[in-house]
Amino acid sequence: MTTDPALLQILTRIADSLDRLSPPPPRSAQLDEADAFVWHADPAGLEAVHKVNRVDVGLLQGIGPQRDVLLGNTQRFADGLPANNVLLWGARGTGKSSLVKAAHAEINRLRPGALALVEIHREDIPSLPQLLRILRDSPRRVLLFCDDLSFDAADESYKSLKAVLDGGVEGRPENVLFYATSNRRHLMARDMIDNERSTAIHANEAVEEKVSLSDRFGLWLGFHNLDQATYFSIIEGYAKAYGLVIGEEDMRAQAIEWSMTRGSRSGRVAWQFIQDLAGRLGKTIT
Repeated sequence: MTTDPALLQILTRIADSLDRLSPPPPRSAQLDEADAFVWHADPAGLEAVHKVNRVDVGLLQGIGPQRDVLLGNTQRFADGLPANNVLLWGARGTGKSSLVKAAHAEINRLRPGALALVEIHREDIPSLPQLLRILRDSPRRVLLFCDDLSFDAADESYKSLKAVLDGGVEGRPENVLFYATSNRRHLMARDMIDNERSTAIHANEAVEEKVSLSDRFGLWLGFHNLDQATYFSIIEGYAKAYGLVIGEEDMRAQAIEWSMTRGSRSGRVAWQFIQDLAGRLGKTIT
């Protein structure tokens, strides 16, 4: 360690300059700053989202039963009544995440500020206990949302979620409800389940721990591929909502061609078609 006063002064100036160049750590948002947030594990904190990417609940077609069940469950939670964690599972692009965001917006439309929506990314699930400690101390009711939730064979982070949903000493805070979407009903691939059974001494016990995670969700809502009539209903609803003037037969013919190029019919494909159609018609979508 140097004792040269001149050198110490230079080193101090360099250190001060580096401190000024380094950005301060981001401030974690408070739950009263917005209605929607994203949780970041590193550095740990909430980021407020003031404009949510969502579709109005009235434009979601072909998922009426699922919509009604989710809205009812969410409304009861907002009212301080018992409600269940929900797993929305099924085919990709069928409106699972759109329905969660639309339900949150609809409840807050009826009662402004009733619910906060906090999204946690799949890779940040291990930090879930840390997030819950923050949410537990808030007087606000929170929908905790994880999109596209699934686990591979070597992933142990599901244990953190399992304890939060139903077990553990502390359990889930009363002011927090967990909604997740997945393409898999049991949150793990079928070949993984079969592999666990084929290689284990006690096959059923080997699978039980991972499969039982989905059992922690009190409600399972299934989403399936659309028939053509529902596909048309979605497109026509969007076209009316956004003022896209085009003949019905012409629009349907274009919509069929679009779905054939995509290889499927879904709410996501319908929305992509509407964006293309609006662009060609010179219309903006807000």
